[in-house]
This record gives sequence, C-alpha cells and structure tokens, in this order.
Amino acid sequence: MTSDTATTPVSVPRTRVPTIPWVELLKHAALMVGALIVIAPFLVMVSTSFKSQNEIESQSGGFFGSQEQFVDHFCAANNPAEECVATPVIFNYSTAFTRVPLLRFLLNGVIVTVSIFVCQVIIALPCAYALSKLRWWGKNVVFGLVLFCLLIPIHAIAVPLYLLITQLGLLNTYASLIIPSTISVFGIFLMRQFFMTVPDDLIDAARMDGISEFGIVWRVMAPTAFPALLAFGIFSVVAHWNDYFWPRMVVTGNEMIYTPPLGMRVYQADLEGITYGPMMATATVIVIPLVIAFLLAQRRFIEGITLSGMK
Repeated sequence: MTSDTATTPVSVPRTRVPTIPWVELLKHAALMVGALIVIAPFLVMVSTSFKSQNEIESQSGGFFGSQEQFVDHFCAANNPAEECVATPVIFNYSTAFTRVPLLRFLLNGVIVTVSIFVCQVIIALPCAYALSKLRWWGKNVVFGLVLFCLLIPIHAIAVPLYLLITQLGLLNTYASLIIPSTISVFGIFLMRQFFMTVPDDLIDAARMDGISEFGIVWRVMAPTAFPALLAFGIFSVVAHWNDYFWPRMVVTGNEMIYTPPLGMRVYQADLEGITYGPMMATATVIVIPLVIAFLLAQRRFIEGITLSGMK
C-alpha cells in the first residue's frame, strides 16, 4: 500500500557570516597602534646595529643600511703611512664581542638572574602556601603588609641597602647583586593567588598520606603551580637581566662581574665619542635571549597569569 502524502522539503536556514562591529575594529586598530609604539624602539635598535657610523649620524641608508665599508678613523689618524683595512658594517657585531668581554657579561647575567630566581622561589612558595592554605592568627594582616610592600620601589630603599652591603664588605661581588633581590613580594603575591585556586581536597589527601606541610609545598603545590612559576620566572628574569640601577651602585671596580646592561657603559667612554653601531649591536645581542625565552614560554606565561587571577 503506497502513501499519497508527499514529503515536504525541510528548509535549512542560511547562516550569516557575522559582521565585525565598528567598535571591534577600533579596538584592534588601537591595539595595533600601541604595538607599533612599543616595538618601534626595538626596530630602531636593530636597524642601527646594521649601519655604519656615517649612516647613523646622517639618518640614511634605509633599515639595513647600504652595507658600506667601515673605516677605523683612529687607525688612520695614528698611522698615516699604513693602510688601514676597511671592514664590512657587520663590524658592529664583531666589535661587540671584541672590544668588551660580552660573553663574560652574558654569563654574569645568567648567574645573577638564575640565582635570584631560585632564591625567590625557595622563599615565595612556602610563604604563599602559608598565606593561602594555612589558618593562623594575623594572616590577613600579614597579607596586607605584602600588598603594601608592593608599593615600595627599590629606589626608596636603595641607600639603606647600599650601606648594609658596604658594611658587610660585599661590594663588587656576586652576593651584592643577588642578596637584595632574594625576597620577591610580587612572587609571594602571585603564587598566593594561584594557590587559592588549588582545591583543599588535594591538600587534605596529601595530609592523610602522611606528607608534612613542607612536603606538600614541594611535592604537591610546586608541580601544580608550574604555569604560575613560569610566568613569575619571565617577570623575574626580565627585570633583573635588564636591571641597571642596582648593579651600577654596587659594582664599581670589578668589570669581570658586570651584568649585560652595565657592560654597555664601556661604549660611553670611547675617545671618538659614543659608537652607536656597536652599542646597538650589543643591545640586540642582550635582548635576543629574552625574546626567544618569551616566545617559547608564551602559552604557559598567559596560562599562569590567567589562573593566578581566578580567585
């Protein structure tokens, strides 16, 4: 038996391509303008590192310069009878490694920043755990003091710190560069905010297994807080790698423990004036490790910052 009823086709609604409002376009335009403003100094730095001194002074040559030969004017002035060999403009980068012990400065930067970060983590994790998961009298008052300490810049306490370092006889040593930064108030605050997002059931289960409070910090909380630690590590390394103010105060007579930014002072004492080409080449070499580290850890960095502000 056949049915006489015909099946009516079902109309499928057309999906419209969502249009971007003008407000979103303005937001993206503002972000692009802000990004250009931020990245412009870095582009100038890279461009200057590839130019000769004449092109830098005349502001010519385009982005990479004309790659003209670099003539050592000091050699020509003191040896008129001899022919001074002209070198390519890449001389800026070779000078950055030959005029100053740049590799030694980079090694000093690694020693100082890694030592500071390790000490900060050792102190920040137990403090953050106590402020977030333990119950004790005056916890909120102490956390308020932590927030207050965030408002105190290093410049406000630089003189007392310098006098203390001087009395201890630690000037011109690695200790003078590391010890004042071993306690990071920002690190305590950031890790405390992340620990607030960790369920209490996880900690109670660890206590039932017989793990001590310090064991919980290093065996349970520390692996859980890896994204926040990575985010804090980016902040800490960038801040102390680029720090010029404090190393300039405590390192005055020993160039072998100069940090990378402090090593750039050598170019300001040149007999022929400031050689901007080698200086910008040195700055480019100093910045490259930070850029690579941030690009490799970008996803974890954003994740750590996001999770730390959830609670």
